[in-house]
Amino acid sequence: MAYAEVNGVRIWYETHGSGRPLVLLHGGYGATEDFAPIRPALATRRRLIALDLQGHGRTADVDRPLRYESLAEDVAALLGQLDLTGVDLLGYSLGGGVALRTAIQHPGLVRRLVLVSTPYRQRGWYPQVLAAMVAQDERAGDRMRGTPAHELYQRIAPRPQDWPRLWARSADLLRRDYDWSAEVAALDTPTLLVYADADAIPVTHVAEFYGLLGGGRRDAGRDGTDRPVSRLAVLPGLTHADILTSPALPGVVLPFLTHPLGVPG
Repeated sequence: MAYAEVNGVRIWYETHGSGRPLVLLHGGYGATEDFAPIRPALATRRRLIALDLQGHGRTADVDRPLRYESLAEDVAALLGQLDLTGVDLLGYSLGGGVALRTAIQHPGLVRRLVLVSTPYRQRGWYPQVLAAMVAQDERAGDRMRGTPAHELYQRIAPRPQDWPRLWARSADLLRRDYDWSAEVAALDTPTLLVYADADAIPVTHVAEFYGLLGGGRRDAGRDGTDRPVSRLAVLPGLTHADILTSPALPGVVLPFLTHPLGVPG
């Protein structure tokens, strides 16, 4: 467990397990602790590197807007300091957007990509979900005091008083329109998309995302030889809020990370 100075940000990161590196990127208002329920299962097969993004967890905010692109540059810079290439990358929600941008901006850095409950464009969320997210401000942060996320932030953040600021800064990020469809379609990184069957992202968007990656276009054939390199998993009985705690998640992630490319199954 340590800090690293990258791009003017003092980023907290921690490692668990051994083997090929798997980088974990948490969701909005979260921290590395978000992965605690599934970390033991993942660490049986991977060296986990989990980090707190700018303004989250043990990483203090800096005088720089929250942007997917700059957060991705932080991830790439940290991996450069650790002398790591060809890593596997797993991001959830906000962290999924950062993971996707990392693969887009640094294609040679990421070996395989796992995106959990992540859209490829701003309007990939259900309209009511997006409306609630972009309406967040410091008062919304105040209303969330006493929640588990706030209690964790109070316990570990360098400046606990920045909790309302994090909400306002996050809303500024979420209000910015984006559509990465062209970059996703050009992505060569084998990617696993994972969603809950009652996610905050409609299944129509999930299907479009998978289609951009080459999935859902044809029957794979009896022996699976026409199966696309990228994969899709929809986990039943889960929501955007609890998918990261489900033992079903490592159950689909680990086979994708370990299965040889180009081999059916």
